Formats: sequence, C-alpha cells, structure tokens
Amino acid sequence: MSTLHRKAAQTFLKNGENAKWHDATFWALRDKRDNMAMGLDEWERLRDTASAIKRHTVTHLDKYLEQFATNAEKNGVKVHWAKDAEEFNNIVLEILTSHNVKKLVKSKSMLTEECEMNPFLEQHGIDVVETDLGERILQLMKQKPSHIVVPAIHITQEEVGHLFERVLGSEKGNYDPTYLTYQARISLRNEFMTADAGMTGANFGVAATGDIVVCTNEGNADMSTSVPKLHIAAMGLEKVIPDYRSLAVFQRLLCRAATGQPTTAFTSHFRKARPDGEMHIILVDNGRSDIIANTEHWETLKCIRCGSCMNTCPVYRRSGGYSYTYFIPGPIGINLGMLKSPVKYSDNVSACSLCCSCDNVCPVKVNLSEQIYRWRQNLDSLGKADPMKKAMSAGMEYLFGHPGLYSTSLRFAPLANHLPRLLMYNKLNGWGIGHEMPEFPRESFQTMWKKGEVK
Repeated sequence: MSTLHRKAAQTFLKNGENAKWHDATFWALRDKRDNMAMGLDEWERLRDTASAIKRHTVTHLDKYLEQFATNAEKNGVKVHWAKDAEEFNNIVLEILTSHNVKKLVKSKSMLTEECEMNPFLEQHGIDVVETDLGERILQLMKQKPSHIVVPAIHITQEEVGHLFERVLGSEKGNYDPTYLTYQARISLRNEFMTADAGMTGANFGVAATGDIVVCTNEGNADMSTSVPKLHIAAMGLEKVIPDYRSLAVFQRLLCRAATGQPTTAFTSHFRKARPDGEMHIILVDNGRSDIIANTEHWETLKCIRCGSCMNTCPVYRRSGGYSYTYFIPGPIGINLGMLKSPVKYSDNVSACSLCCSCDNVCPVKVNLSEQIYRWRQNLDSLGKADPMKKAMSAGMEYLFGHPGLYSTSLRFAPLANHLPRLLMYNKLNGWGIGHEMPEFPRESFQTMWKKGEVK
C-alpha cells in the first residue's frame, strides 16, 4: 500500500470501534444492494443495457449534447458551456451577481465539489447553504465528503448532536436521530424561505426533451428550486442520456445499487423555469473531453455516481474516504484522480486489492479494477513507482524463474520461524504493521509429494 494512503489509513484505524462500524455499515449497504438485485430477474440484462446506452452516448456525446442544449433552449432555459472549473465558477458568479443574489441554497452536487465552487462564491460575498443533511453537517463542521452518496457517514450521531447544540441551539445531550433531523429541518426551512437563488446538480440530462433529472431522498432539490425564482443547474457533459426510455433503465438501477432502495424518495424533473422565474443549465467539461480521447480509460465516463464500488471495496471500507488524496475516494475515485493528474494522484493506485468486487457491482459495468491495474503498469514511466516494490518484484521474478534456487530457498525458509520478531515487526517495515507472517512448514508440499507422503 502506498505511503500517503497507508499513513491516512493508520490514522483512521486508530479508532478501532469506529473503523469496525464503518466497515460493517458499508457492507450492509452492499448486502441490501445484493438483495435488491436478486429480486429482479432482469438485473443483469438491465446492467448490460445501461452499459450499452452509456457506451453509445459517450461515444456520440457531441450529437446528444447538441440535442440536449437545443431542446433546453426551446424550453426557455439559458444554456451555458464551461470548459473548466474556473469558467464554471465565473459563470455561476456572473449569474448570481446579475440578480443581486446574497444567499444561494443548493442540493447535493459532486460537480460543484469538483470545481470548488462554494469557497469561490464565499470569497465573493455570497452565502452558500448546503441543504442535503449530510452535506450541511459537513459544511458546519468544515469537512469534505468521505463518500459520494452518504457524505457524512463517518460522523457519529453524538458528534452531530454536539454540533447542533453549538450551532443550532438544540437540546443538550439529545442525540436521537429523529430529533436531530427535525432540528436540521427547522433550520433549513428558514434558509429556503430567505434564499435568493437555488442550485441543483443533475443525475441525468435527457437529450430528447432538454430535461434534467435530480434524485434525492430528502426533497431538498425541490425546496431549493420551488421557493427562489432563480434556478441554476450544474451538469457534467457525461450526464446526458438519449431519451426517457433510457432514463427508465437507469432509474431502476441507480438507487438499488447505491443504497439498496427500489428508488429514491424524490425523482424531480426540471424542464423549464417557473412562470415568474429563470432557469440556467451550465454544461461543464473540466477534462471530460480529454477522458473521451483516452482509449484505455474513457469508460470511466459511464459512471452514474451510485457509490456501490466504494460500498463493496475492502480497502475503502477499512481505511475511510479521507485516506485518498482525490476528492472522490474508492475505485472510481482512483481512476478519475489519475485521469485528472497521474503524478499528483498516483499514490491512490496502490489502495486496491484487485479483488474485482467493484466490477461485479457496478450498475453500468465500468471495468474499474482493470483500469487500476493499467495505471499501476504506468507508474514506472511516470517516475512514481516505489523503489522498494520494484526491487522486491525483480527479486521475486528472478527467484521464480530459477527452479533450483527456488527449491533451495524453500528448504531454508523454516529458519525464518526462529528469527527475532523485531526484524519483521518494527516501524521501518510498513507491512509488519497489522500483519502476521505465517509460519513456514518444515517441509514443502513438493518435498512431501516426492516422499509419497501425499497423494
């Protein structure tokens, strides 16, 4: 495991009970996902269909984006194009300042997280209020999401209770989730009523109609857009799909894969602004065009951000979201980070056991583990390969390539059982922390076979 990830994981694991709870919670989500999948005879056909739709759409993205933008404009929506995060932030700021907006309420959007929009707007005097409960908790705690669907999963209800006591004036010592949710609801309701503008992300953009579709479990996207007269939607280029028949496929997969629910509590369709309002859609590239041109890794754009690859990943579950250096953790985050900056985010590539569990659960069949393996092969050319790992791999290759030397080493291997533990288990040997070397048998299977002791 890479140095930066290992150090962050060690910090996470110091709280043993919390780490166990984190692991068990995400495995429970994986289990719920499996139960939902087994309840649909057509589950694998849905995955195949969704993968094919995404593959077709991404490889014909120019056509569908043009169709989407044309239809959205016919609906009276103002469509903007942003080549990168800087342009996106400036477009948002320009729209808000032209409407004299002082407070913006927004539903969950990983794209705005990607573009670091919140701190940018706050620097320009605009109050940004997250309305997803998890995101709001993180905002008040000045933390980043540790998961793309359940962003505050690492925070205990006691921590939330203490936070609300300090910030919202809630009842001291009352950590009941229902009570805390009610307190958040009261606080956010006031924010909705006094906001000047609302912002959403977009789970899907329907090219045939120009609609955007937002899926939530809290209804905060509806509140963010029904009270303020100004609605801004942020949408990555890859979120476009051909039509409503395609949407039906993804709607059956998304929530089942993400949280093990049949569907989200709210599926909101936005086609045009309210009669006395204004609606803007900002289509953001920010490196996505470069990903399309990458013949080995373009399939990452098929991702629908369900988070199921994180829920099943043994490394993510046992090391936490903050152990990754890219803002999106887990298998999909490893790949997206490398596509963003291979040198900057190469540390994450080793945070994978190559168990392929992520491939098995991905609703759109992104070949995540294969892509991570490819990135590992490129580390040496990037100058980021671990010298110690290179030396060990070269030694193992030589040993396994010389049968005589290998047999001799097996005969002497049991001597390692009598070495002082300090040689293996010390601060200089990262592997020895959290691992126990198995005891070498006195005789190898090959030796026992030759003696006729096994048949």
